[in-house]
Amino acid sequence: MGAKSVKIQVAGRTYPLTVEDHEESFVNDAAKRINDRVAQLEARYSVRDKQDLLAMAALQFATMYLESQNKSASQEQQLAQDLLYLNQLLDQGISASSN
Repeated sequence: MGAKSVKIQVAGRTYPLTVEDHEESFVNDAAKRINDRVAQLEARYSVRDKQDLLAMAALQFATMYLESQNKSASQEQQLAQDLLYLNQLLDQGISASSN
C-alpha cells in the first residue's frame, strides 16, 4: 500500500490531499456527502455563503457522529449486561449438573 496524491473538491474548492490507497474511496465518499449536504442546505435556506453552509453541514455531521457514539456505547453496555447474565446462567447450570 502506498500514499497517493488526490484532488478533492468540497463546496466548490479543490483541496490536494495525500491519502493511502485504502483511504481514497472513503475520502471521495466523505467529500460527496459533504457536497450533497451543502447542496441540500443551500436549497432549503437562503444562505449563499459557502462558509456558513459548510459550518451548518459540519454541525449536522458532528451531531450525527455523537448520536452514533452514544448509541454504540449504550449497545455495548447492554451487550455486556446480557453476556454477564448468560454467564451466570451457565454457571448455575454447571453447578446444578455437578451436584
